Parts: sequence; structure tokens; C-alpha cells
Amino acid sequence: MVPADQAFAERLAAEVPGLWVGPAEPAYLEEPRGLWRGQGIVAKPADTAQVSALMRVCHAAGVGVLPYGGGTGLVGGQVASEGAAPVILSLERMARMRARDAQSIVVEAGATLQQVRDWAEEAGRLYPLSLASQGTARIGGCLATNAGGVNVLRYGNARALCLGLEVVLADGTVWNGLRRLRKDNTGYDLRDLFVGSEGTLGVITAAALPLVPPPAVIGTAVFAVPSPAAAVELLGLAQGRMAGCVSAFELISGQGLAFLREVGPEVHFPFAEDPEWSVLIELGLPAGMEAEAAFADLYEAAGDLVLDAVVAQSQAQRAAIWDLRENLPIANRRIGSISSHDISVPVSAIPAFITAATEAIASIGDFRINCFGHVGDGNLHFNVFPAAGRSRDDYGNQREGLKRTVHDIVVREFAGSMSAEHGIGRYKVGDLERYEDPAKLAMMRALKTALDPKGILNPGAVLRVPG
Repeated sequence: MVPADQAFAERLAAEVPGLWVGPAEPAYLEEPRGLWRGQGIVAKPADTAQVSALMRVCHAAGVGVLPYGGGTGLVGGQVASEGAAPVILSLERMARMRARDAQSIVVEAGATLQQVRDWAEEAGRLYPLSLASQGTARIGGCLATNAGGVNVLRYGNARALCLGLEVVLADGTVWNGLRRLRKDNTGYDLRDLFVGSEGTLGVITAAALPLVPPPAVIGTAVFAVPSPAAAVELLGLAQGRMAGCVSAFELISGQGLAFLREVGPEVHFPFAEDPEWSVLIELGLPAGMEAEAAFADLYEAAGDLVLDAVVAQSQAQRAAIWDLRENLPIANRRIGSISSHDISVPVSAIPAFITAATEAIASIGDFRINCFGHVGDGNLHFNVFPAAGRSRDDYGNQREGLKRTVHDIVVREFAGSMSAEHGIGRYKVGDLERYEDPAKLAMMRALKTALDPKGILNPGAVLRVPG
């Protein structure tokens, strides 16, 4: 791979009129966990034609291209710390809404998720993808990583919330797949090929997205439960009594609340005494239903599955409950994890997984575990932290051993995934090779070779590419 140096930056600027090219500011070379430091020059195209021209120049020269969204990814997919310096392709100047009706919206990839949600709200509609980082995360990156978030239980992840794409391939070819169709059986589904590909097969430049009517009534509550097993049983009960109306069902551990009390951020705690386990439940109900009555019915039906409950009585109380959940990762970062795991198992296996993984970690040494996440879709963040009064620096090089212990249990005992929603990036390339079916890896490499024969798209991410 040829490095993108100052001379190449000047060539790009000369050959692609209107393209902004310059040195990379620190923000483009960092990632949220501070584990990697990137390199490269930054290019900011204003439209798809400029992206196409840029890719043609880079393809001819053999220069790597790293598509860059909001920089919020947690597996190092947005920074290249090794190999030849790439062109960091930021789509921030491509943030326009191209079309909108009551059923769908077409937006450019540089629009933030919050912008897309705001545009939907202006039309009296909802784009349901919801992340804590939605003010920064860009829709192109959300689709490229198949982002999850808190509403997957009801609406699906980013893959399910995309109708069509516009994509620029490695050689500059533009695929216009922006059809706003719910049904289209004209051959292979190329849209799903690029969603989740993490910028390794093509550059998403625009997307057609479905819009839905927002729920007429929204209710939010926290239920204290005696165990993860009770949480899973409560989920089934809630879905049975309010079919299709459970939007989010989030598991919160007492350890996570303890971390918030220890290091902040400052939040409102719903119970006088923190429960060992609780679940945040959000309902989206049709007109004529009352959220408080629905939660009261669920509480009564739950019996011993619930120890206590707090139901939000206002928008401010709803926001406070969600603020608690969304600040858990911030408290985690302030404590400093030794090893963090974004895993998924079948929902019914969640209690057994938590028990098995907790016991396995305890057999290794003295640690604290904060297990939380989207129990409604089987996605947990099972993170291992130093014992009280110690720091992760005290644990030497134990991170790899802890990670392998957890991932072995996830994949080999519970047929789960070691990357539920964060993707592979650069951090989990070795894990993908270790745990995935060789036939799947062979097919992935064949697709990569077919669409990007020179390996210039996000080199080093997802799959190892020579050069």
C-alpha cells in the first residue's frame, strides 16, 4: 500500500476540483477508548461525484481509504495505526436531506443520526434507530457498522431500518441503489452486503430510510428484579400482555449503579436502595391506552418476578431514567475496565451465560463485573473491572486471557456472538478468525477480493489484507 503523504494530498486536490484536502486534526486520529492513535491525511468531499473521483485516484495509486463517520466506533474501525497512512475520507460535508415523504426519507451519509431523527419528527414521523451517541454518529457510519442501540427489540437494528443505498466502490464506480421499496427480489440483496461491511467493500454516500408513525403514548419505568432469570421471564410476560408495544427492555446491574455513585456522572437513582438487578422498560402505546395502567397491570401480573417499580410521571422523569442508563458507559470508562465484551446469546440463555461467565472470571482472580445491556435482544455488555481500590494497571497483561475466557463461553458454550453490535474493526480481527466458521471467512474474503481487489478500502479492518 502506498502512503498518503503531502504530495498525494496535492495530487488529490488538483485532480478532484472542489475537494477539501489537508492534514488530519487530532479528532480524526483518536477513538473513544484511547487504545489506538491513527494516521493519514483528511479529505472532505462535497458530493458523490467527488467521492467517486477521489476513489478513482486512490485506486490507481494504490492508496488506502478509510471511510470516516462520527468517530464513535468502539472497535478501532475508524483509526489506522499501522501500515501505510491512508486518506481519511470524512463525509461531514455531505449532510443533506435529498427527499422525504410520509413513509421514507433519503439522506446523505454525513448527516448525524440526530439530524435524521429531527427531519423525521418534522414530518410527524419517527426514524427508530436510537443511540446514546446519536448527536455525533453519522448515518453512513451507523449503517456501515449495522448499529444497534436501545430500540432493536421493537424495530430492529440499522440493517432492518434501511431501504436502499448509494455506494461508491473501490474503483470509483457509483451504485445507485436508492430505491425506496419494501419489496425488491431482483437478484442478490446488495444493500445488505454493504450494511455492516465497515467501509471495507464500498463507501456509503446516501441512504433511503423507512419512517414510521411515532407511538401516541410513551411510558418508561424501572422494575427491580431478583435476578437475570426473573428479568427474562418478565420480558416474556410484558411481550405477551402488550404485543408489539415493548420498545426497549434494558438490564441494569447493581454494580453499574455503584460505579455511577462512585465516579459519576451525577444522575437520579430511582430507588432508595440500589437493587442488585433492575430493568428499564419503555412502552410505545396506541392512542387510548395509558402507560401507567399498562405498567400497573404488568406489575400485578409479575408477582415474585418484581421487587419494586418506579414509573415515570413526566417527560423529565422519563429523561432522568434514560440518563441513568446512558451514563453507565461513561462511569465504566472512568473506572477503567480491564476487558470489555460486546456479546450476544439467545435471550433464554442470558441467565445461564451470566452465571457461567461470572464464575469463570471469579476463578481467575479478584474482579468486579458490570453486566448490562439490551436484554430484549440478547445483547449484553459484560465488562470486567479491577477490584475496589485497585486500577487496571495492577493486572498486567490479563486482558487477553479474560477476553478469551468470556468469548470461549459465549461462542462455544452458548452458540453466541463475540461482537453483537460494535462490529469487528481492527480490535476484533483476531477474534473473528478464531471463532468464525472457516467457510464464512472464505466467502467474506472472496467478496472483498471481488469488490476491492487492491485492498484499499479500510485496510486492516475486519479482514487481514496484505500490503
